[in-house]
Amino acid sequence: MDANTPKSNAQPFHTAQYGSVAVIVPCYNESITIAKVVDDFHRVLPDATVYVYDNNSSDDTGAIAREHGAVVRCETRQGKGNVVRQMMRDIDADYYVMVDGDDTYPAEEAPKLLEPLFDNEADMVVGDRLSNGSYGEENDRAFHGFGNNLVRWLIKRMYGFEFTDVMTGYRAYNAVFAKTMPVLRGGFEIETELSIHAVDKRWRIAQVPIDYRDRPEGSESKLSTVSDGVKVLRTILSLFKDYRPLTLFGWLSLILIVIGLFVGVPVVCEFAQTGLVLRFPSAILAMGLVICGVLSMVCGLILDTVAKGARISYELHVIEAYGEWDRKHHLKA
Repeated sequence: MDANTPKSNAQPFHTAQYGSVAVIVPCYNESITIAKVVDDFHRVLPDATVYVYDNNSSDDTGAIAREHGAVVRCETRQGKGNVVRQMMRDIDADYYVMVDGDDTYPAEEAPKLLEPLFDNEADMVVGDRLSNGSYGEENDRAFHGFGNNLVRWLIKRMYGFEFTDVMTGYRAYNAVFAKTMPVLRGGFEIETELSIHAVDKRWRIAQVPIDYRDRPEGSESKLSTVSDGVKVLRTILSLFKDYRPLTLFGWLSLILIVIGLFVGVPVVCEFAQTGLVLRFPSAILAMGLVICGVLSMVCGLILDTVAKGARISYELHVIEAYGEWDRKHHLKA
């Protein structure tokens, strides 16, 4: 990026020289904040197009966004994941900035998210609310911080990558990432799904500290700490099964076999001493556990082969997508 690129938050950040930028804003009943969000992004990213997807709002979210110059579309399938999936299908751009419509993420931070993409240093950039402490100071909702830390810890243990903020709704990514990202979940699990997909498929990830501010008075969060938290945990386990089946079923196999041996060894020792099997229930249980453990390992091996085949197919698809990206930018140049 050249030295003349404006980096000050107070100045407009012109992006036309790098390609088209789409600001995508999934919304549900955000009439209190959406006008400011649209106006702020028009001011900070004057070359970008702001897309607001109205997800069955019962207020005037869509109408207000349209009045302030946003491209407004409707998504009738309820849930943030459904909205993001449709956004990625509908919108063609070189770069995307995904942000919530609740005015908790300052538009002035968007240039910091885009710079690693423009410099070709990352494919997805995560807006980290936690490192500078702004999320802890502004957010007073119980257990949100605990839930974020738990998800971060699980992803680190399962995938070996440490996110500083995995649940943030402020991200940026390039067109290749957007067009090859399979969005399978329908709700607030979308942030977790994006994060795990990026780690598992070895995309380049940058994490940029950003400021966070709590919702203004009168604006309410749609996130349910308990029910959505359970969905996020289920998503992590489901994706772990899909992406790392040998690890999951290998550990399950080990646990079953160890328990089976724990139950069965006394039976074997007793038989060696007396020549009799005096505890048939324990013997049957031990045999059943060991057999289940072996079957679990076999399932893991088979599914691992399937997962590797899917990974190879995905990598070839990404190479093709990058080829189209390069041809498009070469023609522009």
